Parts: sequence; C-alpha cells; structure tokens
Amino acid sequence: MTVSANTALPVNLGADAASASRHDCGAAFETEVAHINRWRRRNAYYYAQMHRLFKLHIPPGSRVLEIGCGLGDLLSDLRPSRGVGIECKPRHAELAAARFPDLEIVCADYAGFELDETFDYVIVSNALAEMQDIQAMLERVRSVCRPDTRVIVAYFNALWEPILNLASMFRQRASVRDINWLNMSDVANLLDLGDFEVIRRSSEIMCPKYVPLLSSFLNRFVSRLWPMNRLPLVSLLIARPRTAPENADRLTCSVVIPTHNERGNVAAAIERTPELGAGTEIIFVDGDSSDGTADEVEAQIAAHPDRDIKLIHQGEKKGKGDAVRKGFAAAKGDVLMILDADLTVAPEDLPKFFNALASGRGEFVNGTRLVYPLEDQAMRFLNKCGNQTFSILFSWLLNQRFRDTLCGTKVLLRKNYERIAAGRSYFGHFDPFGDFDLTFGAARTNLKILEIPVRYGARTYGETSIRRFRDGWLLIKMSWLAFRKLKLR
Repeated sequence: MTVSANTALPVNLGADAASASRHDCGAAFETEVAHINRWRRRNAYYYAQMHRLFKLHIPPGSRVLEIGCGLGDLLSDLRPSRGVGIECKPRHAELAAARFPDLEIVCADYAGFELDETFDYVIVSNALAEMQDIQAMLERVRSVCRPDTRVIVAYFNALWEPILNLASMFRQRASVRDINWLNMSDVANLLDLGDFEVIRRSSEIMCPKYVPLLSSFLNRFVSRLWPMNRLPLVSLLIARPRTAPENADRLTCSVVIPTHNERGNVAAAIERTPELGAGTEIIFVDGDSSDGTADEVEAQIAAHPDRDIKLIHQGEKKGKGDAVRKGFAAAKGDVLMILDADLTVAPEDLPKFFNALASGRGEFVNGTRLVYPLEDQAMRFLNKCGNQTFSILFSWLLNQRFRDTLCGTKVLLRKNYERIAAGRSYFGHFDPFGDFDLTFGAARTNLKILEIPVRYGARTYGETSIRRFRDGWLLIKMSWLAFRKLKLR
C-alpha cells in the first residue's frame, strides 16, 4: 500500500491495511524497523524516561491523540482505549500501523489533519522540532478538544542545542536538519495563540544517558531544585483549552459542612449560606458530637422547610477528610463546596468561589486566608508560621502556586471530583484533614487551580480541634509522601 507524503485528507491504516503491509514489506519492513530501533536502543534510557513521564499524566484507558507518533511506540505504551496517531511521513505511518494494529494511524500534514472526534489527552512531543507551522497545528488540535481535554507538550530545552548537535556528530542521536529551537516561553506563547491556557510547567531529565545511581539522583532530585531546574533536557507544558463559561443559572450546588461539637454555629451556617445557581443543598456531616450538634441540625431542618438541608452521621470513622468524602458521596449538586463549621471563613464568600468556577477561570478553587490581615485571635502565631512554611513546600511539590494549603474552603465541579476520587489509590487514603486529598488529586489530574483571598475571622463558638504538634507531624509525613510520589517519581 502506498501513501502520499502530502495527503490532503487523512489516510487511515486499520487492521486490514496493517496485515497487507506486513505481507508486502516482508524483509524490507523488518530491516527498516530494525534500523529505527537501533537509534532507540542507543537512547533506551531517555525513551524509557519519556514514556514514564507521559504515563504519570495519562491514565490507561484514556482516549489519546498523538501528533507526530513516529512508529507508535509511545502511543501503544500508554494503553489507550482509543489511540490515534498523526504522522506526516508515509513510510513511518505504514510501519506504525503494521506494528500496532489496535491503533489508528492517520497519514496527514500536522497542520491539516481532520478528525471528527474528541480526546481526553493530546500529546505533542519530538515532532515539534520539524513542524513548519506550529500555530496552525495547535489550531487543528483545538478542534478535537473538549473543555476537560489536556494537551501535553514535551520539547527539548534550547540550552541543549550544542550538546544535541554534538551527540548527532558522534552518532549517538539521529541527525535532523533545520529544527525549531524553542524555549518554554516560546511554546507557551504558541499555545496561547492556539487558544490554550498553560496550567503546569516543569523541566525533566537532566541526564538522558543511564549512569548507575547518578542518573536517578540527577533526574529525580537535583533537577527539582532551583536553579538546577532550569537545566534539564525536556521542557514539559500541560495546557487546557480556553472554555466558554458555564451557564451559572443551571448549576446546582452542594455545600458540605463537617461538624464536631459545633451546635452554636449550625443556625448561622444555614442562615448565612446563600442560594447559588439553580439551587443549593446544605449537607451537615456530624462526627459523633457530644454537645447536641446533630439535634440542632434536625431542629433547623424543621425550622427551614424552604431550604434543602440534610444530616449525615459520620459513623465509626473520624476526621474531616472522611466527613468530606461521605458528604460528597451523598451530594447531588453539580458544584461541590466545603465550608468549615466554625465559620471562620464567611459563608457570604461562597459566591466568589461559585462565580470563579462557573466562569471557567478555575477548575479547583481554593481559599487563601493569608492575603488580608487576620482578625485578632483568628490564627495563632505558630499556626501561621506552619501554614506559610507548608504553602511554600507544597507550591514546590505540586509545581503550582499555593498561598494557603490549609484553608478549608474548597470548590470544584462534581465531574472533576469524580476524576480525583478515581485516582485516589495513587496517594492512598492518607489524609485525615481532607485538604490534601483534594489538593494532591487536583494537581495530579492537571486541573486549573485558582486561589481566592478570603478574610479569616476568629471562632465565636466552641474550640478548635487542631493540635499543632500532632497535626504538624502528620503534615510532614504527607509532605514526604508527596515528595516521593511527585518529585522522586
């Protein structure tokens, strides 16, 4: 079968074509694959690391499109439920289709392919080097994206140009002429022109050749530290399509309020929580209170027949994290919100979170209490120092800015929470607070994280359940877990 290198429309090579290709190519097929694989074997460690990086962001069973799929090795290794590769070189497209008949390989120009479907993830990797019109390619990519699609672009750091040219000279790398040398800002600007918003950036692979012990040390530790994080070979950018705002009038909301001995705050929580969007339900999740909190919730339900209020008894498990998960499981709203029962973050601020989510500016909206001055007695000095320290630490761990990781007010769409919950096993049920289960999950699923400054008031009823040294030790353990999972991955 022959495929034109300048095919105007995609030429699909399915299982039948793959079988025919094997028959027609014979020994020539095996020879060409072997030639290409020789280059890959010379750089097997580099390719293994690249596959590992993409697997961290793309779960098996996803719908994946790869622009510049080459011989299809990466796309196949991701184990997609639907894998489509765009390849402009006809011979490479033929070989990829023959090697991986479960994939659909489309031979087309990168800026002119046409597909009538959408994908969960779009990969643009080494092919960026030879593209004639990257902006036009990204505009085509935009046509196959949904609002929740993530585009992952991996490209060589321009600082490595002389090193890679030297590697080609010594036949450690395939020689390529007239390639595009782009820095991370160039790629981000092209994504912006293509109607995408960059949500994460990172630098990866400081040592592309395997050296026992040294490679892992450089790639998984040294490359994460400033200023060495400017030097690795690969720049990785993750972007999302710019989306139209949600119809706020159609979104329903569920406000989950975990309680433990908060009787005096129940009535105010109901009265001060506004109705949002198409309707708001309030869900109290009580953790075996001894001050009559559950009875007060029942009394307030009877007193407010016009409000949608529910009470859930937490049961044997304790902790805010478990309460939040139980509340979200029972919630019916499109938008899920957490409101701390001590009302130190005012319920009147919830419309700010709702509007930020509905407008599309953020997908995981986190409150920050450390912008405005704190009310007297709202946060003890050591607690404030701890919050600021962990905010710096988690900003580094997650490659996203966090001013306040421990603010209890967090808001996200139900569909995005379901994605986080589906991947919870990656970190495990480690979080008694509930904040980091969501924060880590939002970062891992590449949600656009947005912070909203709130004024933090003093508690007016009851006592805090925070224990500085006990909880501080738990935070240190969670930081170590995040470091192992996200930085030493």
